[in-house]
Amino acid sequence: MALSPRILLADDDSEVRLGVADLLMGIGLTVRHAETGLEAVEIVRRETVQAALLDMHMPGRTGIEVLPLLREQCEGLPCLVYSGLWTPGLEEAVLAAGALACLKKPVDPLLLRAEIRRALRVPPDHHWNRGDSLN
Repeated sequence: MALSPRILLADDDSEVRLGVADLLMGIGLTVRHAETGLEAVEIVRRETVQAALLDMHMPGRTGIEVLPLLREQCEGLPCLVYSGLWTPGLEEAVLAAGALACLKKPVDPLLLRAEIRRALRVPPDHHWNRGDSLN
């Protein structure tokens, strides 16, 4: 049986991570959690994920530093970066690094879901059920 798409969620703030995970699981996605950028890289080395949502500011490695490491492990992995510490030029730097989008925390739930759907290339009204896959 195929499983719903697996999203990697890397954020060192456990409350934010759990809230975002609930939001994504609410549309039927499977969420893998990482507290640091390096933990995110290890997860992608061991498991298949269809997209990644990375916090910009994590201990050790930032989201923008982790993005190319994830792509080395999984070519073409769609990655989104989000940040609560918005600075001038952040969005441009994140997009130049290859992210699909750069979002400002707190992220509007509808915008986050729309960006994840765009990353997964699925229609906005699709809801995954057990047994669904991207194929």
